[in-house]
Amino acid sequence: MVEWLTHARECRLSGCREGCTGGDGYANTQEYHDEEAAREFLTDAPLSVEVRTDWRAVGAVAAAKPTHYKILLCWGGPAVQIVGTLDQYNQPDSAELQYQDWFTEWTDYPLTDEEAQTLITYAQEFYFDQ
Repeated sequence: MVEWLTHARECRLSGCREGCTGGDGYANTQEYHDEEAAREFLTDAPLSVEVRTDWRAVGAVAAAKPTHYKILLCWGGPAVQIVGTLDQYNQPDSAELQYQDWFTEWTDYPLTDEEAQTLITYAQEFYFDQ
């Protein structure tokens, strides 16, 4: 999904390379160049998108500002989610992929740096402000 959205944006900004036909299993050739279709597909995929805050003193103004996010991709056995922290602009600055099966704790899935960056890019398409 991230590759599709990235490709559609690159085509809009600089034109598509000659001979590019697109299509990747998510989209047909025409859709593969449609940035709005790519973004809509990406943002409609999760079951839920949630935020939370850190512990703060009672009455602290910053208490309402979210500091962490969770994107639930599927639930049941197994369940999969992306979790991470938000920067001062409410944009994801970290991402971990976690999974669990029935009656087990959430477990981190080992990611390469490139895979982690792809998850951050994915998460940055969501709105985390209140």
